[in-house]
Parts: sequence; C-alpha cells; structure tokens
Amino acid sequence: MSTGYFGTTQKCHTCEKVVHFAEMVSADGIPYHKTCFKCDHCNGRLAISNYSTVDGKLYCKPHFEQLFRETGSFTTKKFQSSSSQTPSRVSTMFSGTRDKCAVCKKTVYPLDKVTVEGEFFHKSCFRCAHGGCNLTTSSYAALDGILYCKPHFAQLFKEKGSYSHLTKTTSLKKNSLALDLDLSQTPPPPPAAEAEAEPPAAEVADET
Repeated sequence: MSTGYFGTTQKCHTCEKVVHFAEMVSADGIPYHKTCFKCDHCNGRLAISNYSTVDGKLYCKPHFEQLFRETGSFTTKKFQSSSSQTPSRVSTMFSGTRDKCAVCKKTVYPLDKVTVEGEFFHKSCFRCAHGGCNLTTSSYAALDGILYCKPHFAQLFKEKGSYSHLTKTTSLKKNSLALDLDLSQTPPPPPAAEAEAEPPAAEVADET
C-alpha cells in the first residue's frame, strides 16, 4: 500500500530515476520529476498551462507552435521536418479535433489542452474530482485516471487507509456527469405509442 502511495515503483521518463508521489508530474500517462518536466527544445520548465505533447515529447507553447510553422509537420526529432507525416495526420494532431475533454466531452484544442493519465482536459475542466478545486502540475494526484488535488487525495486516503473507495466513489460521479451530458444533448424521445384499443365486444345475436 505504501509503495503505491509514494510512487516508489515508478521511474521518471527523463532521468529514469525513481519518482515519488510528492514530486511527480504525469503527462500522457508517463511520470516525470517536476524538475525534469521541461520543453524538449529549449529545456525550459513546464507547467500545465504552457505545455503540449507530440509523440511523447514535451514542448512549451511557443516552441510547439514554432515547430509546426517552421516544419509544417510534427516529428519526434527536434525541429526537423518529416516527410513521413501525412497532411491529414498533421492536421488532426494540430487541430485536435478528434480529442474530447474527459469531463465535458467537448472538443479540446492544443492551446487549451491538458493531457494527463492518457486523457485530455480543457484547462477549465482540470479540477479535483472531490472538491472541484483547480489543479496545476504541482498540485494534482491521479488514481485510475481520476484527478484529485493533493490535500484531498491525502485526506481521503487517511480516512479509509486504502484507495479502493476513491475509485468507486469518483467513478460514480463521472458516470453521473456523463449521463447528465447525454441527457442534455439527446433530443426528447417521441411520445409513446398509445395502447391499442381493446377490440369491441362481440355482438350477441338477438334471440327471437
């Protein structure tokens, strides 16, 4: 239990050293030390509000945009054009039109996108599932794709001594939200068909 809580089994994608919970940043499901969470081009420190990812590489917003403008494509090699990228793939990756926010289910574009635990979020939707407070790179924890601020994450863990109730409770919240969204976006069903009229009683022949 302590191993999962402190993250001692996970290694930073950049330096390949063990990364502990208190100093972990997770992007695209990959753990980093906060000090290793840097732009792949300029080596500048990143935050939730100013990073984008391409093929597992981290970029600050200015260099993310510059990369696209100068090369016309995305590549894992720093600022080198790639002829293997097809226009449709480049367009899709840059515009983000296929990416949906895990919270509101609406399209999320690169400049407004936060990617954590393999899911996409609008910055305004990147909130603690328990308290609803805004999250940042240095103030969030994640469990099974569910986001928490660190204070509530620690509080809920201490109350129960395990993670199981966190996943169950928050999953119910997410399912409820998804249902509300579906209901709000789905047109009302057509009126139910009226019950078939009962057949008229058989006429009784008059006896004469």
